Amino acid sequence: MRAGSRLRSTVLRESTTPQARTTPPWLRPVRLSPADLLRLGLVGIRSRRMRAALSAIGISIGIATMIVVTGIPASSQRALNAELTALGTDRLQAVADANASGGEGPVSFPAESVSMVDRIGAVEAVAAVANTHATVRRSDRLGPLDASGLTVLAARKDLLDVINAKVRSGQYFTAATERFPSVVLGAVAAARLGFPDLRPGEPPPLVLIGDQWFGVIGILRTVPLAPDIDRSVLVGWQAAHSKLGFDGRPTQLFIQADEPAVEDVRAVLPATVNPQSPSVVLVSRPSDALAAKRSAEATFSGLFVGLAGLALLVGGIGVANTMVISVLERRREIGLRRALGANRGQIRGQFLTESIALSCLGGIAGIGVGVLATMGYAAYKDWPPVIPLQAVTGGFCGAVLIGVMAGVYPAVRASRLSPTAALTTT
Repeated sequence: MRAGSRLRSTVLRESTTPQARTTPPWLRPVRLSPADLLRLGLVGIRSRRMRAALSAIGISIGIATMIVVTGIPASSQRALNAELTALGTDRLQAVADANASGGEGPVSFPAESVSMVDRIGAVEAVAAVANTHATVRRSDRLGPLDASGLTVLAARKDLLDVINAKVRSGQYFTAATERFPSVVLGAVAAARLGFPDLRPGEPPPLVLIGDQWFGVIGILRTVPLAPDIDRSVLVGWQAAHSKLGFDGRPTQLFIQADEPAVEDVRAVLPATVNPQSPSVVLVSRPSDALAAKRSAEATFSGLFVGLAGLALLVGGIGVANTMVISVLERRREIGLRRALGANRGQIRGQFLTESIALSCLGGIAGIGVGVLATMGYAAYKDWPPVIPLQAVTGGFCGAVLIGVMAGVYPAVRASRLSPTAALTTT
């Protein structure tokens, strides 16, 4: 009896120790790693490929719509901005106002005015021309009173870049040719002097400026930003100084500035160009196209936000609907997993992962379709293709967010199903 009592007390003590009360390893709940959770979430997609494809198509349409409605207007906007910029939205002109001098003679700017304007922070480029007050004739058989009525301007070699001018025939001044007695004609000047075009390989035609002959080396196209150039005969800056007695003082400046700062540059130009007499500096206003350009940007921005939000909403509703139906159809699967030991957190994780995976697959497909559609339409319209990076990254992040939001309710609903209720469902 004593031995039996001691045995029973020993077994009782051992069974009540912490080691004995610990759950056996094979009965402990297993935590799923992210890789296991991903594989489990993809089970439903692999087993129901057609439904998964339809669900992915639904979300991809929404994301593709967002890419298209942002990319196509952005491409159109860039093309429109290029056209408006060509009208001079970032250009200013400073002209010496002869009326401000009181009729005392020709007015010009200081020789260092170009370098002073170039030091303004928002100024990107500046070029100058100067009226030499010389006369130009086609032949020496014409008298001084038979001049063509064209203006002879000394021009710097960087003038064309600032005023968006193009050479129609021949060439413009280079560092070498601006020193020689050569001229470049504006479109109207070439027509008046009787030079429709220059033929390669032939000697350049000559014009008489003052009492010296100059060779015509180029003819410009029409310059919309500077109509005065069309009616001018351009002489190289150094050649005008050595051949025509030019004093190096410009009479007109062409300024290209950072577009948002055009008004600020315009305000400081008179005092910068001619600190001694700012009143003689007449600065042109920025083009009215600048206001139209900014209005178009604001309109396009509001359109982007509205259409993109609508596309994401439609895609999210489609994914949520698909996941709810998936839970209803897979009740037996959920009940079986619960009966085999899966806890509610694992059930939630499975369906939430499946929802996110569906949305990500649809998002990737939608981004590809949207990019291709945008580039194709832009090429058809001859626009520069623009794919906003914010739309691509926002589309993918939006797809992930949609997957989370659309999968929360179905995942919670699946986790609340009891094993017995799920398995007995007909």
